Amino acid sequence: MARSKPRAASGKATRARKPTRAKAVRRATAKPKTPAAKAAGASHIQREDIPWQISIPDHEPRTDSDAYKIARKVMNDVVKEVKDFFLGTQPPYQDHHGGGLWVKDDDGWLLIKNLAGMEWSQQFCADPAKVDKLRQFAQRIYRRFPDSIPALKQLGFQDVDNVLSQPIKTPDQVSRWCDSIFNASVALAQPRHTGVVKPTSKGGTPQLEGGVHHYPTPITDIQLFKRDDFQLWVLDDQKQPAAVVPVDHRGSGESDLRVAYATPGTDLQKKLVDAQKKGQYLRVGGAHAMARQAFAAQNAADAAAKSALRPSSAAE
Repeated sequence: MARSKPRAASGKATRARKPTRAKAVRRATAKPKTPAAKAAGASHIQREDIPWQISIPDHEPRTDSDAYKIARKVMNDVVKEVKDFFLGTQPPYQDHHGGGLWVKDDDGWLLIKNLAGMEWSQQFCADPAKVDKLRQFAQRIYRRFPDSIPALKQLGFQDVDNVLSQPIKTPDQVSRWCDSIFNASVALAQPRHTGVVKPTSKGGTPQLEGGVHHYPTPITDIQLFKRDDFQLWVLDDQKQPAAVVPVDHRGSGESDLRVAYATPGTDLQKKLVDAQKKGQYLRVGGAHAMARQAFAAQNAADAAAKSALRPSSAAE
């Protein structure tokens, strides 16, 4: 799990400032975080634009397995046959280890997700018996779609019967399942897979998207069904990305927002955590800069529509 870097304590007692005017975002506090334990042995540092840092033990360079190469080819060939693919219609696609199960019926290919997906690095803590439950679940799905297995074979997955039917009991079988078309098979464009969002302070860019490797899935899923002119990703007061959603339907006249995600380590994230501990949600007023960003495209579209309906001032 990504962790924000703890702030060093100053050792001096300070008095909380009394706000002189109402704030659009509720003020809150969070418990101080303890420093992460130091990793033993060799390690390397992994970091990115969003403020987090973790220490990961070094390992030998990773190479694509034969199963993974086949899965990537088969997945891309399948997606080419899918009309208006819901997860994105703009290739190239990366094959996310998300537990996708591609099945085929009379209408063509359909993507169903297993109960859990397994990333390549997660296989080394996997219990074969638990991974086998995922295989059994997949078996039940494919029994209901008998056209699927022959179609996968035709696309080049010749070992499909063995992977699907053999019980998973060994680390090698876990690895085979992990890189197979039954797990490494969710087609995502790079922004939705590994992308990092970089909003602008003015808003008006609702097409911004973040990847499932950097942001919680409940948030990245919003990207798939939100209105095209609503900006999910905005900048908070510290110019860090945050995700927001409206508190009511479009046309209600309500312009407040609910904070769905805040960058770890920011003041907004502390307020969000504090609100969640109280069983509340963090509400942002409609006059706040985040609200102006979120609704920028919608407001512009509404203004243009009203202008088009306004009677001409030209003399008749």
